[in-house]
Amino acid sequence: MFKTSMKRRVFAAAIAATSIVGFTTVGMADGHKVVDSIHFLIPGGAGGGWDGTARGTGEALTKSGLVGSASYENMSGGGGGKAIGYLIENADSNHGTLMVNSTPIVIRSLTGVFPHNFRDLTLVSGTIGDYAALVVPANSSIKSMGDLVSAYKANPSGVAIGGGSVPGGMDHLVAAMVMQAAGADPTEVKYIAYDAGGKAMAALLSGEIKALSTGFSEAVAMAKAGEANIIGVTSDKRVGALPEAKTMQEQGIDTYFVNWRGFFAAPGLPKAKLAAYQKAIDKMYGTDEWEAVRSRNGWENIHNPGAKFMSFLEQQEKEISGLMKKLGFL
Repeated sequence: MFKTSMKRRVFAAAIAATSIVGFTTVGMADGHKVVDSIHFLIPGGAGGGWDGTARGTGEALTKSGLVGSASYENMSGGGGGKAIGYLIENADSNHGTLMVNSTPIVIRSLTGVFPHNFRDLTLVSGTIGDYAALVVPANSSIKSMGDLVSAYKANPSGVAIGGGSVPGGMDHLVAAMVMQAAGADPTEVKYIAYDAGGKAMAALLSGEIKALSTGFSEAVAMAKAGEANIIGVTSDKRVGALPEAKTMQEQGIDTYFVNWRGFFAAPGLPKAKLAAYQKAIDKMYGTDEWEAVRSRNGWENIHNPGAKFMSFLEQQEKEISGLMKKLGFL
């Protein structure tokens, strides 16, 4: 079993995305516009955690007046690698774009899903953390983590768990981590991968999978709509966005996980543009508009700009590779 302190070091950081087309910096004062427009590049499909983070951040930035307008582009493919490659290969024409990403950029570069890593990009700012959750359909006979673990121990191949990341990716890793903490064999998880969280949720509701491993913020809307039940959250206490959802820990499963999310820019981004993006994000935290988005999604504020972001990612890369080796993914 992995100790909670290790998981905290490995995963507790957060990033959100901001990208800017037609970028113009503006003379700034508190509450006034910092950037004219933002274009968010989202490496997955609609309905996933990246999509929600980019659109939620854009909502807060524009409604608060820090940014004049925001646009969004979903570019799925290659476990996020298509968008990363596009940003790198077209760097000179994309200095007005910021891409959202999260823990998978570390995991997928380690496993060779794509050839790039975070060092190939300009690091802008980590912004939020999102807990993970295991979710079942509302009409499922599985009502708790105890039920899911019992079914898994009895017949692992009969308990398909889906997620919006590739095999060996974050959603898979969380499911395996939870099962190991519950005393089961993590290597026997029957994991079904879907292209982004929206498709994985559809698979859950259609009965293709028994349970879904996903971000807590993605699961909240399903739970509030009565479509699904969140049977376990990887937080250390219940989250205000859905306080009835029990933590893994209170069900006897010693698992803590928070996925960072944040923003990256193309390589070679001019320093003035980088500074303006970072200032807009920094100011965002003090706005009522951001608090409305954050609390609605159950996110944690984890502001991790510039050099701090690089230090964190380098440490995470080192520790997560060790964790994945222990779980048999590397």
